[in-house]
Formats: sequence, structure tokens, C-alpha cells
Amino acid sequence: MSKVASLAACLIGLSLQPAAHASSTFYVNPESAAAQWVKQHPDSPESAKIRAAIVNVPSALWLTGTSQTTDKLTARINLYVLAAQNVQKVPILVAYNLPHRDCSGGASAGGAGSAAEYRGWIDQLVNGVSYQQAVIVLEPDALADMQCLNRDNRDERLALLNYAISSFRQRAPHADVYLDAGNAGWKPAGLMADELNAAGVKNARGFALNISSFYTLAQSRDYGAAINAKLSADHDYTKSIVVDTSRNGNGAVPGDWCNPPGRRVGIQTQSLSPNLLALWIKLPGNSDGESSPKTDCHGGPAAGTFSAALAVRLIDGN
Repeated sequence: MSKVASLAACLIGLSLQPAAHASSTFYVNPESAAAQWVKQHPDSPESAKIRAAIVNVPSALWLTGTSQTTDKLTARINLYVLAAQNVQKVPILVAYNLPHRDCSGGASAGGAGSAAEYRGWIDQLVNGVSYQQAVIVLEPDALADMQCLNRDNRDERLALLNYAISSFRQRAPHADVYLDAGNAGWKPAGLMADELNAAGVKNARGFALNISSFYTLAQSRDYGAAINAKLSADHDYTKSIVVDTSRNGNGAVPGDWCNPPGRRVGIQTQSLSPNLLALWIKLPGNSDGESSPKTDCHGGPAAGTFSAALAVRLIDGN
């Protein structure tokens, strides 16, 4: 297929018209922080609203080096993906454990202590998925945030992303892997395309956009199309796209990314076309952070902590 034909096929696939697969295809995470909060606060006036608007929507399970010990990761993931299979759903998993994680923002700093530790962690995750179906979102902000790393650490990060993608392809062949590519307001599309290619996205299902951010679906679609245009022109391939729509209902205020007021939940998890998925990756109500040297966190709790107040703000658009 020529570059022009390949790009045309991709752009056709990026239609905003819903495809055959709706939200019922994907697994509702029974372990989400919102589900746990509702269970613990059954009499709270916010519980019914949070249950209906957030808990019952398919969303991602985030996996970090501290969310469980590495030696138990394979067993935990195997149970999770099998539970999804048993109800004929596809689970959504986020791998978030690269060394030097969130080196610029700082609110979610951490990650594996070394490249060897990360490879071992990814191996356990891949083994847990095995031959089951899953959507894997690989390392939010890893490419968009590389400017805060030195050259050796950037090279290490690219090598680790290549390792992770190759490992899923070889040992978890039914998993659709999407490598994170930041958001429409972060890096120029051409630069992001180059970084995706260097990280091995050719061997993945595609790339993910807008994770934990607020840019509209249309903005993300256009940014993704520009990335694909560069991939097509320079490397003769294009890729499918995931957009995190969990909090983009009112769009973004550039630079205000840490629990910003006035945002709203977006369209619920679903397949919009064969090449475009809208997924709830960041759980609405989970804080972006308590503080950051770069921006105001608007009184939110520590990163990843669920807040009913934040959740209700997003449901109501306040």
C-alpha cells in the first residue's frame, strides 16, 4: 500500500461515528478506587451519583511497582484478565513503572529502581496476560516527558519501551498494546512521531493520547492524524489510536493539568471506529497530585488518591 493510500485508510478509520463495539465490550474494573469508596460509604448522598456516572463505566486498572509486589503480579493479572474473559469483556490495563517516572511534573514521581528491575516487572505483567485478550496502555507520559532525562536515561527509556512492546508481541499475542504519546498540547506531532518510532510503536497496535488530560476528542483525533501522517511519510506505516475521554467533556485549559476546576467527564468507554477507541484510562475522581512545582493542584489529595469531591465536580462540570 502506498503512503497516500495508507494514510487515507487511517483517516477514514478515525471517524467519530460509533462502530459496532460499544462500552459493553470492555470490562468494568471492580477494583477501582471509586467502587471501593462507594462500597465504604453506602449512605453518602454522593454514592448513587458516583456509582451511576463513574463506577459502572469500564475503566483501566493501573499497575505500578508499588500497587503490588512483583512476585505476585503475574497471579494478580491472570486472575483479573480471566475474570474479564468469564463475562466476555476486554480488560484495560495501564503499565506505569518506568525508571525516573514523572521526572518533570513530580506529582507521580517514582517507578522501577533500574532497567533490570523494570524488565523483570514487565515480564511478570506479560506472563499474567498470557494468551488472553486485553488492551495495554504502556507508560503514560514516558515519551512526552523525556526532556527532563539526560541522554543515557533517554536511550535507556527507549530501549525499555522497545523491550516491553516486543515482550507483549511475543508472549501475549492477543493483547493490543498502545504506547502513550502525550496530548495535543504537549509536543509537536512530528517530534512525537519520531519518538514513537524510536520506541518501537511499529510493533504495537497503536498509540494513546490525552491520558489524565482534558483535550477534546476532536483535538486528540486531529493530533493523532498528524502523528500518523508523519509516520506514514517517514516510515510507511500508520497506527490505531486510543483517546482518554474520562475527563475531557469541557476541554482543556492549557497548563492547568492538576485537578483543574470546571472540567467534566467525557464520552464513556467505547470503540468509535476500527482505528479509534475512546477509553476511560484516568479514573475520574483520582487526584492528579497534591502539589507540583509546575502548577496549582487546586487542593487535591496525593496523586492517585480518590476524592469524592473531585469526582462530583467532574460529574457536574464544576
